[in-house]
Amino acid sequence: MSHNRFLTTHVGSLPREDDLIELMFAKEDGQDIAPERLETRIEEAVDFVVGRQAAAGIDIINDGEQSKPSYATYIKDRLNGFGGTGNSYVFQDLEDFPGVKERIVSDPGRKHRKTPACNAPITVKDMTAVAKDAATLNSALSKFEGKRAFMSAASPGVTALFFRNEYYDSDEDYVFALAEGMRHEYEAIAAAGITLQIDCPDLAMGRHTQFRELSLSQFRDRIMLNIEAINRATANIPETQLRMHMCWGNYPGPHHCDVPFRDIIDLVWRARPHAIQFEAANPRHAHEFAMFEQVKLPEGKVLIPGVIECQSNYLEHPELIAQRIGRYAHLVGRDNVMAGVDCGFSIHVGSGGVQRDIVWAKLGVLAEGAAIASRRFWP
Repeated sequence: MSHNRFLTTHVGSLPREDDLIELMFAKEDGQDIAPERLETRIEEAVDFVVGRQAAAGIDIINDGEQSKPSYATYIKDRLNGFGGTGNSYVFQDLEDFPGVKERIVSDPGRKHRKTPACNAPITVKDMTAVAKDAATLNSALSKFEGKRAFMSAASPGVTALFFRNEYYDSDEDYVFALAEGMRHEYEAIAAAGITLQIDCPDLAMGRHTQFRELSLSQFRDRIMLNIEAINRATANIPETQLRMHMCWGNYPGPHHCDVPFRDIIDLVWRARPHAIQFEAANPRHAHEFAMFEQVKLPEGKVLIPGVIECQSNYLEHPELIAQRIGRYAHLVGRDNVMAGVDCGFSIHVGSGGVQRDIVWAKLGVLAEGAAIASRRFWP
């Protein structure tokens, strides 16, 4: 994995330009948008963000999720079964701070988010969208030698979090139906030669949202259900072509209700993806590297800690990035660490607290910090 240096990547969503944001808002709001116009603009946007990632020195690059209204809600456009009432859920930590909650819920990206409940059988509706995404990414990436591609896709569990079940007899039936529905998307990404990233905020954020009323033991049972759904849906894809992102929610809230990583890490290892991405830079979770003094990394697993924070316009110092990478490399081995970002920079179209130019600068200092760390570990 290392190529005698620390490789760099990120989680997925990148800022969209204003005109694309307006087009995406219009589409989500049901306005009549010419498909050819939107498709052309998305292709241009992917070319742009791939070029910016390459220029910043990122090794494993994606399409910035430019074609998706959000990292999870795009599923309603690709699977049948979502025609129920809109879904909303409580963030336990925000309830303690109403002023912060008001600021977050007024975010324009969240205002345009559509999350209709599942009220019919889950089947594949659009067989071509993921292939178009993969072809657009591969075409853009072909201009840059030595770069590799990843593409994100929502997990069955996070899809169940966003889209409430109003049809299936049990939550288990629903999650496994979603797993079968998502299988096409997962396998199409892998068939295009792209590393598949499964986005799984449900494995951590779910503790203080969807499953906030459960005990820790009960929540762990739900995690295992969602992990089993991932494993079923990806059974035909090599583990080395899979990576998994988990987080506690990408929003600028207090996060004092976040489940400790130590309480769930043993279950995370049971998921098939060989690489695990997680938040490691933000103030609520930056200390958790220390648990790897006792928790041993299973053979074949790779860590991608976030060493860049995605909710702050502070531009991290490259030396800090190198230190953060080094903490993990010392504990689990230099060849078992890649450098990443805590979460996406614009998980819903039009959302994100980091100014566009600073996003690209953050990716640049990520690469710079990884280079500093590499010189220390591969002298």
